[in-house]
Amino acid sequence: MKENQLNVPVIRIDSISKVYRGEGFEVHALREVSFNVEKGDFVAVMGPSGSGKSTLLNILGCLDRPTSGTYFIEGEAVSKLNEKALARTRNRRIGFVFQSFNLLPRLTAFQNVELPLIYKGIGRSTRTEVVRRYLGAVGLADRMENRPNQLSGGQVQRVAIARALVNEPSIILADEPTGNLDSRSGEEVMKIFQDFNDQGKTIILVTHEDDIARHARRILKFRDGSLIADEVVNERLRADDRIQEIEENEHVQEAEMAQ
Repeated sequence: MKENQLNVPVIRIDSISKVYRGEGFEVHALREVSFNVEKGDFVAVMGPSGSGKSTLLNILGCLDRPTSGTYFIEGEAVSKLNEKALARTRNRRIGFVFQSFNLLPRLTAFQNVELPLIYKGIGRSTRTEVVRRYLGAVGLADRMENRPNQLSGGQVQRVAIARALVNEPSIILADEPTGNLDSRSGEEVMKIFQDFNDQGKTIILVTHEDDIARHARRILKFRDGSLIADEVVNERLRADDRIQEIEENEHVQEAEMAQ
C-alpha cells in the first residue's frame, strides 16, 4: 500500500502507539505519536529513560511493529508488511549506527563495510570502489586494513557510519552514536553526520545530550511515551567550529604546561 508519491515525506508516523502486555499488566511505551520527516532533514530524538525513544527507534528501524497506527517510508505503509518484506525494507532503506559499534572484530575496516554489499549481491570491483569511497569520506582511507582493536573509539564509530551508508539507504538511524566517545571524537562523528546531511542524507539520531542534539536541524522531545515538543534548532551547533575550539583549548593547555 503506497500513498500518492507527490511531495511524500521520507517518514510519516501516523498515530502510532505501542503497548507491551504481560500477565496482569501492560506498559504504554508510545501513545498516539505522529510526525513527519522530510528528505534531507536531521532530527534528534530526546527524552529521559522510559520515555519511548528506544521503542520509537525500533519501529523506525523496522525491528518492531506498532500496536496501532501506521508507519510510512516514502509513502509505503511498512508497518503493514509481512516479515519478509519488512526485512527487505530494513536492509535496503535503513542504515543503522549503534552506540556499541557492532563491528565484527576479526574483519578489517574494509571487510566490515563491505559486508552489506556482499549480502546485496554486488560484484567485487563495484564493492571495492564503493567501500573505498565511503571509508575515504569518513577519513579512514589509510585505515582500511586495520581491525577494530587497532582503531580508536572514534575511528571504529566512523567505520560503523561508513557501513551504514554503503547501501545508500533512505534513512540513517543513529542510537547514541557519541555515547562511548570523548568530546573530540564525538564532535568528529557529528561532523561526519552533518557533512552527509548537507549532501542530502536523512538522519534521525537518539541522544540524551543537549549539545549533541543541537547539531541537528530539529529536536523531538518525548516523555512517558508521548511526543511533547517538536522544535526547530535556531542556533545550530556546527561540529567543525566545535573541533576548532577543542584544538585551540588543547594548544593553550600545552603552552601552559610548557612554561
